[in-house]
Amino acid sequence: MLDISGRTWALTIAFVLALLAVDLVLAAVRPHRVGFREATAWSVFYIAVAVVFGVWFTLAYGSGPGTEYFAGYVVEKSLSVDNLFVFVIIMTTFAVPEEHQHKVLTFGIVLALIMRAIFIAVGATLLSLFSFMFLLFGLLLIYTAVQLFRHRDEDPDIEGNAMVKAARRLLPVTPDYVGGRLTTRLEGRRMVTPLFIVLIAIGSVDLLFALDSIPAVFGVTEEPYIVFTANAFALLGLRALFFLVKGLLDRLDRRGRLCSASGGNGSPSPAASSAFQPAPRPSQARPPESTSSVLASFASSPGSR
Repeated sequence: MLDISGRTWALTIAFVLALLAVDLVLAAVRPHRVGFREATAWSVFYIAVAVVFGVWFTLAYGSGPGTEYFAGYVVEKSLSVDNLFVFVIIMTTFAVPEEHQHKVLTFGIVLALIMRAIFIAVGATLLSLFSFMFLLFGLLLIYTAVQLFRHRDEDPDIEGNAMVKAARRLLPVTPDYVGGRLTTRLEGRRMVTPLFIVLIAIGSVDLLFALDSIPAVFGVTEEPYIVFTANAFALLGLRALFFLVKGLLDRLDRRGRLCSASGGNGSPSPAASSAFQPAPRPSQARPPESTSSVLASFASSPGSR
């Protein structure tokens, strides 16, 4: 086991929290539509941060732990793409306005980090106490793979989520987003906004993803510090990756329309491009067929989980 001091843990957590704080401040102070250039810059920044940290970690603790960190980062980065596509479905289903998507994604990443930190602590404790936990983690991953294969052709039902249904039944919900607030007072009554329900949906999905993501990275390393940092740096770039993919699809859509207008026949998939289009207002919201098509095609691709 690596001898990671309490000071190193504290500085690492503080650094991750500082990066999250920057995202939250940008989302709260200047709600805006994130453009392609901004998303590209943030994506490059977060990948650079992860690589620089990995280089420092390798120099400080050796090539073995450094290799484990980079392997864990690649595993978690690839698995975090699942979060990306489900976030697309959630925001399209609930018709989240573009100017508030930044905030939703940042809160989603915070919830994912909290969920995974809890699972990392529990997993590391169980592994230190019971060596057979590796076998149970492996069985969990096999069970998850079988379930994904069995339901590969089914559309994800966000509205049917148990926590979302319970929240709608127990909490009074406003008809619109009220400027991106989580709660508001309407006619003297405290109510939650649809954004609050969106965060509940994202939190429940984050919980499910943590169940298989953490065992996967524990298969690469037993070091809790490496598991935590690999997860943290992989998730921090998820928001920028979402808007980067969105920008690429927007450009592909525009190029396809130009080709069609000029008589060409090369146009992008309507399902892929429409999944990232600006969502209608809540009164018009409905789960679009195109979004489920994106996820179904992703799930059936050779590299998917």
